[in-house]
Amino acid sequence: MKEKNLKRLWAWIWAAVVAIILALFIRFYLFVPIIVDGVSMMPTLIDGNRVIINRFGSIERFDVVVFREGGTDYIKRVIGLPGDVVEYKQDTLYINGKKYDEPYLDDYKKKMKDGYLTEDYSTKELLPDGKVPSNAYFVLGDNRRASRDSRIIGPVSKNKMVGTAPVCYWPLADAKIIN
Repeated sequence: MKEKNLKRLWAWIWAAVVAIILALFIRFYLFVPIIVDGVSMMPTLIDGNRVIINRFGSIERFDVVVFREGGTDYIKRVIGLPGDVVEYKQDTLYINGKKYDEPYLDDYKKKMKDGYLTEDYSTKELLPDGKVPSNAYFVLGDNRRASRDSRIIGPVSKNKMVGTAPVCYWPLADAKIIN
């Protein structure tokens, strides 16, 4: 009887150890939580929101991503993919000459009383070739007036990307799938 109880105890200990290792692996390697610091992604994300980073999968246009620059993690939105020409004219986005809507900015734009949310500019003026380099992304914060993004730091290299941020989970009142 004692031998049977000892085997059962070891089975439970082993299951607990495997569960802890699995949880730690998922937490630190697959879906990493991060705290939003600052106002550059308002109104989509606000200071103190917590998001989960997905380290796997491809990065698509308009994904919210986290990248590391100079030892600091930044959270921004991908606007330009490799090879794109990005332009803003009168608060309207054009990529490779085609107009794109940015519905995630609509409410913010309505509140603007003095000028545009995004000033006119073009990667033709900002980048040597005029296009986003083949190994990089052009990223912008949703709060265009208060964002340190590709307009200042240039395109972000693929190897600096930590992953996408598809989910905001805290505070619960702000929990959502990030669009």
